[in-house]
Amino acid sequence: MMTKGRMEAFSDGVFAVIITIMVLEMKSPQGTGLAALQPLLPVFLSYVLSFVYVGIYWNNHHHLLQAAKHVTGGILWANLHLLFWVSLTPFVTAWMGENHFAPWPVALYGVVLLFAGTAYFFLTKALIAHHGTDSTLAASIGNDTKGRLSIVVYAAAIPMSFVQPWIACACYVMVAVMWLLPDPRIEKTIGQ
Repeated sequence: MMTKGRMEAFSDGVFAVIITIMVLEMKSPQGTGLAALQPLLPVFLSYVLSFVYVGIYWNNHHHLLQAAKHVTGGILWANLHLLFWVSLTPFVTAWMGENHFAPWPVALYGVVLLFAGTAYFFLTKALIAHHGTDSTLAASIGNDTKGRLSIVVYAAAIPMSFVQPWIACACYVMVAVMWLLPDPRIEKTIGQ
């Protein structure tokens, strides 16, 4: 059995690099007045949303691994699957912000969120399958209603991007708000 420490350390490093890349994508304005910042507002808003999402994944990933005791090769691959989709966040963030929330960039942003959410769901299932359905991890995750609902909202928001991009963005914000606080069941179950 492999310990989870290396997976946690690697994942933390990837999350840190993703946030660093996102902030480096933000270019400073050419002017010196406050009016020079106005065209950058969509870039800043997309950065804030993505920063929150990466923070949510990092925080919930940490809580998820707190409940895990060890990992397998399959779990490592499931984790890499998640990190792959989250690593695309800087690209879709920049495209969406620089194009002022145009339909295609908003839709692709949703596709990345959908696949990252699906990958996180698979990671939880792989961990539960390894630790058992009677494990602390399984008890703390439960039926994962929040995870399933997130995937449904992302899937609905993607086509909505071509009708009203702001509605799709509102859906992305709604899911982020839903996940802002890590699942208290994990902390509660571990604390018992």
